[in-house]
Formats: sequence, C-alpha cells, structure tokens
Amino acid sequence: MRRWLTGAVLVYFLYGLFMYWYIFMGADGSLPKQLEGTPADPAAFMNGRELMLTNEYSKIKDFLFLVTVPFKWFLYFVVLITGLSRKMQKWAEGTSKFSVVQTAIYLFGLSLIVTVISLPVDYIGYKVSLTYHISTQSLTGWLKDHVTDFWVNYAMMLILAGVLLFLIRKFEKRWWLYAWLLSIPFTLFLMFIQPVIIDPLYNHFYPLTNKQLESKILNLAKNANIPAEHVYEVNMSEKTNSMNAYVTGIGSNSRIVLWDTTLKKLKEDEILFIMAHEMGHYVMHHIYIGIAVYLALSFVGLYLVQQLMMWLVRRRGKLLKLQSVNEIAALPLFLLLIGFLTFASSPLTNMISRMQEKSADLYAISKTGNHAAAVRTFQELSKNGLSQVNPPELVKILRYNHPTMSERILYLEDTNSHLGEGK
Repeated sequence: MRRWLTGAVLVYFLYGLFMYWYIFMGADGSLPKQLEGTPADPAAFMNGRELMLTNEYSKIKDFLFLVTVPFKWFLYFVVLITGLSRKMQKWAEGTSKFSVVQTAIYLFGLSLIVTVISLPVDYIGYKVSLTYHISTQSLTGWLKDHVTDFWVNYAMMLILAGVLLFLIRKFEKRWWLYAWLLSIPFTLFLMFIQPVIIDPLYNHFYPLTNKQLESKILNLAKNANIPAEHVYEVNMSEKTNSMNAYVTGIGSNSRIVLWDTTLKKLKEDEILFIMAHEMGHYVMHHIYIGIAVYLALSFVGLYLVQQLMMWLVRRRGKLLKLQSVNEIAALPLFLLLIGFLTFASSPLTNMISRMQEKSADLYAISKTGNHAAAVRTFQELSKNGLSQVNPPELVKILRYNHPTMSERILYLEDTNSHLGEGK
C-alpha cells in the first residue's frame, strides 16, 4: 500500500510539474506575426495593464484547472487503498439492515470527505478569481453555493448510486447496458427541470427589465421560429464581472437567459449578436446533438468502466480492499474511472463543441449582418474575462469548448471579406 501510495503521489507531482513547466515556461501563447495589427490582436483593444493581467490570470487559471482535475481521482484512490472505503462500508452496514439507508450513509461520508479535502483547493481558485476582479462574490456567498452544490450533487449521486448498485448486484455482466438505458430518460428529465428547479437554487431569475430590448430579442426568436414568450435576466453581478447569455432547457421549459453583467457592459447591437448566436444553437438543434454525443460516449464509457472494474478487482482487489464490484465500497473506483474517462474524452467533446460554436457564430452574423458589432463583442468578452486570445495548443484541446477569440474574430473577418467580394 505504501509503495502504491508513494507512486501515486509521485505521478501526481510529476504531472503537476509538467503542467507548470508547459503553461508558465514551455508553451507559446503569443500572437502569430500575421495577426499583429488585425482586430484579433489584443494590443488593438487592450491597454498594457490589461494585457499583463490577461497573461497572468489565464496562465494561473489554466494551471489550476489542469492540476485540480486529477485531484479527486487521487482522493478516490487514497480512500480505496487505505481501507477507508471498506471501513465506511462496515460502518454504514452496522447502522441499518436496509441497502438504501446503507448507501445513503456511505455516500454522505464519502461526499463529505472529498468536499472538505477539496475545499482549500477550490478556495485558491476563488481567491485568484477575486484578486483579478473576475469574481465579485463574498466568501459567505461562495460558501453558500458550495453547500448548495454539496446537497444537489449528493441528492443526484444518491439516486445514481442506489440504482447502480441495484443493477450491478442483479446483472453483474450487463449492468452497464441497463444503466445506460436508464440514463437516457434521466438526462432528459434533468435538462427539463434544470431551468425551473436547479438553476434558481443559485441565482434569482426574472423577466428582462428592458422591454424594448426584450421586444427586439423576441423578434429575432420569432424570425428563427423559436417559441419564446419571455427573455430572462439573472443577477450574476453579485458573483462575477464576467458576461454570458444562453438558451437552456428543453421542451416547454426552454429559456433565453441574459446575465445582468452582459446587459450593463455591452451595447444593444452586441447583445443582439450574442442572442442570435444562442438562437443559432436552438435552430441547429445543438442541444439535442450534444445529448446524442453524450449518450454515445456514455455507452462506450460505461462498458469500459464495467470491464476495468472487473479487471481491477480481480487483479488488484487486495490492494484496493475490494472483494467484488457489487460492494458499496467500490463506488470510489467507479467514480475514479468515470472521471478519468470523461477527462480523456474531453478533446473530442471540446472539438465538437467548438464546431457548434463556430456554426452558431456564423448563423448570428447571417441574421444580424452587423460584422463590427460581432468583432466588438468578442473583443469585449476577451477583455472583460481576461481571456487569452491565442492560448497554448494543449490548453485549447483540454479546456476550450469555444473557439479561441483569435479564431472567432478571424473567421468573422473572412466571412465579411467574402460578403464584400460578393457585392
């Protein structure tokens, strides 16, 4: 156990060291020479201080993300090999004879351990965001969101873990298939209730107060055959200086949402471009394509998890303190493998998302016809969020589900030049 624990710590340390070297010393995030002086050049819309802060914040943010992603895998591994998972299972089994209660007690203990140990790491991210004036949230508000996160995640995990254990115990070899089949209605149900039940737990949503702007947005929606009667505003300014807008939900619970920061910081034509972009996602059925991609990947992922769990328990059961995959104590192994495979698939899912975002950008420019507003929008988003215009390639592959700002501005410029040639 000590050898494996030492090895895990060493691997994690070397991974962090590599990421530090890559982001702060090895990677080249500078703008290509041919883009200097173009609208994609940050020097054209940022002053010297903004350029410096963007460079600093982007590097710190990317490093923290890439280093903290494997942190929970490491925690789950430690919980397994130290026997803590086995001890929590015995404790849970001693409190009740009912499997559901045992699962609830075990999962609460596991969730609490992971949340408490991860809290200092999360706090570092919060403080960095606060230092660079991206976050405006008080410590009390941040902690409140963390508590809400804990209970929302615990409730969903309790449902998933209960169903998962039942299926594993009943269908040891085919549980992954039945779990995948059940995930389809569950995913759709979550997407349906998210705008009206989950999202309001974190923020207050209300109809857009600027009725003149709402009328123009709804007119865009009407021309796109989007059945929307209201545009919703959300008070994000008490948490962040960042800007955003989105279309969320499915069916009758679909909502067009604008952050109040976006309303305060962008001009009307820029807001209309953003809303046309979000409507492009709706028109091109990107939400449903995303669900289909997720379900396809989860089909493969659950099969791989089943195979890997069986193999690991058979080969390394003694090390992991596991006798069978149908034990409650095996849940950290399931979560570890799911987390790893999700991260491993992120280059593919990010690439698909970037393609969708590009098509939504092109849809928006075709509907608004306002090239200048589109370029200004991307420049303001980059400046306001201290986002690198041209991030390092590895960061782009692992993190970016949107095209980089330089890419977005360049293909808008290209579209505009083609339209000019057509005239």
